[in-house]
Amino acid sequence: MTIQTFIRPVRLAIVVSRFEEEETTTDLLGGAQAYLAEQGAAVDEGDIFEAPGAFDLPLIAQTLARTGRYEGVICLGRLIKGAAADDDLISLEVNQGLLSASLTSETPISFGVLTPQADAADGKGRQAARACHETALMLRRIREGETRITPGALEGGEFLDQLVHG
Repeated sequence: MTIQTFIRPVRLAIVVSRFEEEETTTDLLGGAQAYLAEQGAAVDEGDIFEAPGAFDLPLIAQTLARTGRYEGVICLGRLIKGAAADDDLISLEVNQGLLSASLTSETPISFGVLTPQADAADGKGRQAARACHETALMLRRIREGETRITPGALEGGEFLDQLVHG
């Protein structure tokens, strides 16, 4: 049973940075889309945006969040060790930029950017989608005045069940 059965689906945007290895970003996007479809929160093609590079993700994500059309923004991309002399700095700045954009817009913006030390693309895309989706649901409940979540409910599948059923 999906969340959509009980509540209106969360409307999310996805921003994907361009990368020479298109297969990597395709895997990230596929993982995010698969997770969201499983939750009944599929993202329309018109809600998927392309960024020229990972460094551009924070500005695009913040702009999308501020439109008010989305309850969350999932950012996906890839950084390659040695591709730029300052790749560690770029990774840090993208991470800080996304956090700042999320806090100033009061909208969940997830960090699904593979760093040189990162895991498989499909897993990272799913993780970013899950984080954004669950945070958007939690913020919706908080804004609607309901905040009771049982301690430890983040384990297993109980968290989403509590977000939906209270």
